[in-house]
Amino acid sequence: MSERAHTTRTGTSTTDSVRVRGHDMINDLVGRYSYTEMLYFLTCGSFPTPPQVRVLDACIVTLMEHGLTPSAVISRLMADSVPEEPQVAIAAGLLAIGSVYAGTTESCATLLQEIAEREAKGERDIHRTIARAYAAQRKPVPGFGHGTHKPDDPRTPRLFEIARDNGCHGAFVASLLALQVEVDQAFGRHLTINATGAIGALLLEIKVPVAAMRAFSVVSRAGGLVGHLLEEQSQHSARAIWAAAKRDIRYTEEP
Repeated sequence: MSERAHTTRTGTSTTDSVRVRGHDMINDLVGRYSYTEMLYFLTCGSFPTPPQVRVLDACIVTLMEHGLTPSAVISRLMADSVPEEPQVAIAAGLLAIGSVYAGTTESCATLLQEIAEREAKGERDIHRTIARAYAAQRKPVPGFGHGTHKPDDPRTPRLFEIARDNGCHGAFVASLLALQVEVDQAFGRHLTINATGAIGALLLEIKVPVAAMRAFSVVSRAGGLVGHLLEEQSQHSARAIWAAAKRDIRYTEEP
């Protein structure tokens, strides 16, 4: 039995050319397409429409920077520790993107897909059922709530506005808004749709695979961390962060 041949459709290079998904990079792609368009192309297999580009651009910009988040703090500490290796600082910061910070987009999108599938089967009151189930288990609903932005995440309305202006405000956004009503009711208080929740709905609207969504968050935040890295080189705030930890986290021998 012969071994299966392994292939790639993503890209290849020779001594005088680079091919990317059937296109000549030098003559077909460079200077013709933006970074956002190429990100979509490499992920989805087709070039995005102008409205899809505007929505994806908005999502990437939204997640690029959010102050001294754990990822930024980690990058600054690493930049202070190994200043000659910028890739180490950025890579270390990106490791903080996950189910708590910035990486919840895919969880919200998965939930919205589940709702759509159950609706297609004729199930009723799905949003209410899901909201009550999370409330009963005292579990956070993916895409809802924020530690800083209360009562509402100011980024979310702007993202929905851009989606609406570009004809990408469809069934998934409507489903997320319907879920918000039921979440507030089930939890007995208002929980904002946060930016990652809104982005989950928008990326579904422009047909980005759920499997790529956390990677998109990583790509976005990497750009923001470059700014923190450069600022750290001149301000050395990592030393202040370290000093604050030593001052405020006290040693004790009590269990």
